[in-house]
Amino acid sequence: MIDLLISPHGRPLIATDCEPDGTPAPAALRRTAQALDASAARGLLHLATVELQTTLPPGLSWARGFASDYLTRLCHTPGLGEAGEIAAVAPPPEDELAAVAQRCPPLLGSEYLTAEVLAAWWGELDELVRAEARQSPGGAQEYLRQQNPVWRLVGRVTFHLAENKRDPAHPFAFLATYASRLSAQARVQHQPLGRALQEYAGARNRSALVALLTPVERATQLSPLAKELVESGDVYQPLAWTAREAYRFLQDIPKFEESGLIVRVPDWWRAQRPPRPIVSVKVGDQPGAKLGADRLLDFSVDVALDGEPLSKSELQALLDSADGLVVLKGRWVEVDRDRLNQALRHWKTVAQQVRGSGLTFFEGMRLLSGASYADDVADEAARAAPEWTGISAGPALEQVLRELRDPQLLGSQAVPHLQATLRPYQQTGVAWLRFMTRLGLGACLADDMGLGKTIQVIALLLHIKHQRSAAREPSLLVVPASLIANWKSELARFGPSLDVRIVHPSEMPAASGRRGKAADEPSPAALVAGCDLAITTYGMLARLDPLRERRWNVVVLDEAQAIKNSGSRQTRAVKDLSAAARLALTGTPIENRLSDLWSLFDFLNPGLLGSAKQFAALVKQSAAAGGDRYGSLRSLVQPYILRRLKTDKRVIADLPEKTEVNAYCGLSKRQAALYERAVRELAATLKDSEGIQRRGTVLAFLMRFKQICNHPSQATGDAGYEPRDSAKFQRLAELCGELAERQQKALVFTQFREITAPLAEFLAGVFGRPGLVLTGQTAVGKRRELVEAFQRETGPPFFVLSLKAGGTGLNLTEAAHVIHFDRWWNPAVENQATDRAFRIGQKHNVVVHKFVCRGTIEERIDEMLTEKSDLSRSLLDAGGETLLTEMNDEQLLKFVSLDVRKALET
Repeated sequence: MIDLLISPHGRPLIATDCEPDGTPAPAALRRTAQALDASAARGLLHLATVELQTTLPPGLSWARGFASDYLTRLCHTPGLGEAGEIAAVAPPPEDELAAVAQRCPPLLGSEYLTAEVLAAWWGELDELVRAEARQSPGGAQEYLRQQNPVWRLVGRVTFHLAENKRDPAHPFAFLATYASRLSAQARVQHQPLGRALQEYAGARNRSALVALLTPVERATQLSPLAKELVESGDVYQPLAWTAREAYRFLQDIPKFEESGLIVRVPDWWRAQRPPRPIVSVKVGDQPGAKLGADRLLDFSVDVALDGEPLSKSELQALLDSADGLVVLKGRWVEVDRDRLNQALRHWKTVAQQVRGSGLTFFEGMRLLSGASYADDVADEAARAAPEWTGISAGPALEQVLRELRDPQLLGSQAVPHLQATLRPYQQTGVAWLRFMTRLGLGACLADDMGLGKTIQVIALLLHIKHQRSAAREPSLLVVPASLIANWKSELARFGPSLDVRIVHPSEMPAASGRRGKAADEPSPAALVAGCDLAITTYGMLARLDPLRERRWNVVVLDEAQAIKNSGSRQTRAVKDLSAAARLALTGTPIENRLSDLWSLFDFLNPGLLGSAKQFAALVKQSAAAGGDRYGSLRSLVQPYILRRLKTDKRVIADLPEKTEVNAYCGLSKRQAALYERAVRELAATLKDSEGIQRRGTVLAFLMRFKQICNHPSQATGDAGYEPRDSAKFQRLAELCGELAERQQKALVFTQFREITAPLAEFLAGVFGRPGLVLTGQTAVGKRRELVEAFQRETGPPFFVLSLKAGGTGLNLTEAAHVIHFDRWWNPAVENQATDRAFRIGQKHNVVVHKFVCRGTIEERIDEMLTEKSDLSRSLLDAGGETLLTEMNDEQLLKFVSLDVRKALET
């Protein structure tokens, strides 16, 4: 039989993982053998925790008892429940250890088992446990609970409250117990607390008694009830309690637990949400009602217990009862008549108001999310006794919300005349877009770049064309000018049956869309009449009144982050549009700050997030809250945002991996000298500037610092661009030299147009072949030629792109490496640029290299970018940053200062 053995060096081991007949050892023995192989301490801890209740051979069972004795003594260590260092647990005296060795069953190598060996085992185990407990965020007791929950109880006092159904006058019973050890069957043995005074009698056990009773003493300082129990001596004996006494105990549970006591109560009591009748408010409860953005919601108020309405007699009896614990429908529940009455009166008042004026759909959504505003019809009631109020959607509205939040429930339908096969997640996206447009709700398709937002919209437009009547208005697509060619190509490829008209000078007759057009040329209004889809740009929309004055079926914004600035002319023009439904396409609903989100939703669902002032107040309130600060806001906006990530294998399993790494660079001596001079100039300039002038000065210097980090010639304008003068150029040569040897292609992004040509010239020497350059000055028609050239297998090896011009609308999957030569202020813009390569169609793993000059503003910007990404994830998954221009002089100079040691180290 497989069992423990002792090596000549006194180490506990398991000799084999097979029985003598070749049968594999049980899983528990294999686990134990692996733990003992790691170390004696690890194996002993494993036996006393993981295998605590496992049936084991005699030798391992004996070793488990030894380790359990250690953990028992640890549990009695004074201060174990407090923060800080845990005192070492001294091994038993030598004679006790010798007796333990004598009790060991016959084992291979048992002659090597001595008191000295056992003392060494004890010391190793103590060192391991205390080291791991120190690293546990919850302290030693939480560490023990994680190892095995029973060890959390040993050496601690427990307050028990139980029902006493035999005595109607005293329906509850109280008892304080302690657990000094585990039984032979590894069960916690609770003893009345009074027995501890006998068990720990004598000076030798005084420290153990003090450790045991310290939490009780601490509880007396927090809880008057605990103080009464201790001073009267009642804590040492069983007590029969009335419902009022039991309720007083239940209210003090947080104080008992804070003191280090364990509390056990009937399972119907949950301290965070005790059983209680609540004012049940149902929004959108009318069955069969057709819901949508323009519908008023019905509203009902009841008092219910666990969703079951109370009768008038039950409610009256409840309001006539005493506060505390009351039997209702055969169960004990908590009652606070004043707060229950307060909530009931408020909600009945709201119900009367709603019957007169109605509750708007968006007011209902805010109410359900907990993000209501001060002038909402139900806001006062929402704040009145919230713990005695339950707000939920009625069956009709709940079904709609379920489908909004889980589009998989919508199923899918074949798309008429679509010249492509949709992936499953794209079918889900199309079904969700159809559902939202039918309800008249604004929708944001926020899929990662490259997951096919374009084809999902084309499928939606084909559904609309197939089902609409002749009288239906055309739809409108608003895009950046650089994407017109992309949309034109995709529509011709996937939806050739759609009648598409483009309202832009590049696609219209000579003067259409401009002032002073010829008399025989069609107006923009006439041009789009009777079509399925009109396409225009943000700039043209702001200039052409006829586009803003007509009614559209669906308005779609591509790269919708273009309207993040709510005060800009193009944003105001977009929000002037009249449409049955509104869609936004963007991979970045939040770019820099939460006001971006407000502006987007002010277009999609005007009124949902309230006014800009209301929203700012909500954000400020959320930022000051603890816990899940943006939970209510996230709950409010999530039903209108569909976001899928390429990295989620449930969405798409055949996309390669993306790895992001920082490529750290130093500075050349010339760069460092220029940088330090610029810091001094900034410090001198700040003394004499303020307001808008100061802001402009700061922005100008920030650009100069980043230019110096790129290359001194970019900052000075001398056009020299000697590679040795820039650490980034040298790092780029090292990286791209390897890529050239592997015949791999790269995208190089920079935010500065003026450095694209020097970079391309430099890289041509590194790769031995010329590459491509794209900036905002590249003609729209030329962009496609460049992309096609790069996408050829034998095409140019590198592509230098200015970040804004190349960040959207390009498919560059031939590149396996993306290099951000300098860092943009916005992580969303960088990610969009990266997604030119990391998208559907990519066959290689993509490596993203982010160049960062150590010791400079670039290193601090990198930290800011991480913070911005965290903000976006915290709101969209299940605010804004401190602007540099708003830093005081001391903060700003510290931010941009040069750490010479970091910058010049090689």
